[in-house]
Amino acid sequence: MGRYMLRRLANYLVLVIVAASLTYFLAGLTLNPRAKFEGRNPPLSETAISRTLDDYNMNPDTPVVTRFVHWAGDVVHGDLGKTIEGDSVNDDFGRRVGVSTRLLLLATLIGSALGVAVGTLGAIRQYRFFDRFTTLASFFVLAMPVFVIGVALKIGATILNDGSQTLKVLGEYDAQFAGQWNWDALVNRAQHMLLPALTLIIVQVALYSRYQRSTMLDVLGSDFLRTARAKGLRHRTALVKHGLRTAILPVVPLLVYNIVLLFTGATFTEKTFGWHGMGELLVDSITKQDVNSVATVGLFTAVLVLIAGLLSDLLYAALDPRVRVR
Repeated sequence: MGRYMLRRLANYLVLVIVAASLTYFLAGLTLNPRAKFEGRNPPLSETAISRTLDDYNMNPDTPVVTRFVHWAGDVVHGDLGKTIEGDSVNDDFGRRVGVSTRLLLLATLIGSALGVAVGTLGAIRQYRFFDRFTTLASFFVLAMPVFVIGVALKIGATILNDGSQTLKVLGEYDAQFAGQWNWDALVNRAQHMLLPALTLIIVQVALYSRYQRSTMLDVLGSDFLRTARAKGLRHRTALVKHGLRTAILPVVPLLVYNIVLLFTGATFTEKTFGWHGMGELLVDSITKQDVNSVATVGLFTAVLVLIAGLLSDLLYAALDPRVRVR
């Protein structure tokens, strides 16, 4: 098992290096950081622009291979370079990862658990009211863009507030609670988190319930489940101990990859509710022609894939002993 995981880790590391390198070259060849400075008022001289871009390692006049070698050397030493505004990418990256973690961690755990539970119950109660209702609701949610769900929740919250500020629709916290972690600040953060977290949970429940329902239906008619019942196991015990464990196996990779990659995939949710996380960073970096930030997001996403792959392998091995190979 140990050698198997080491081989998987080596494969994922190669993929991380290749993906991060390709992202840098793509950003370096297609983005034009010079345009960001040429539009300033008062205008800057060409010499001043070139000097600034050289300082940021973003000068398009420098061969992209040279810029990449410089960037990769700094990354190896823990320096992700400078943003197009001259700030540290490390500082901006660390702040936004924290924002995304606070928003996504609880929402993805709740969404995935509810999705598996709803899908399982839907399969057990096939063609009954609960199954028909959740199926219709899931298809309705999946057919709707995420930002529409977010805007609908914001409108609903505004109506429910009726002049009060119980449900917060923008930002991570009110300005007077900046840097505070006392009880009032935690309540304020929870008020801000409710709507974006609910948006993510609704989408994930709809998605995961469809997959889980399909896999559970395949298991319900299986021989091993009938055998478990014939041996005297109660219906519920057989379903949980043998049926659910088998049915969740095909869903595990989807769960893990979606949960981990949501750190850079919650762009619309973060934009809708004014959360300055990793998803927003990706969009803003591209519009600002910020090569170093785009490359950092690419590197971060590649590392997330590595983590998701390893977690998926570990969970698979834990749930199915047949994959515990050398």
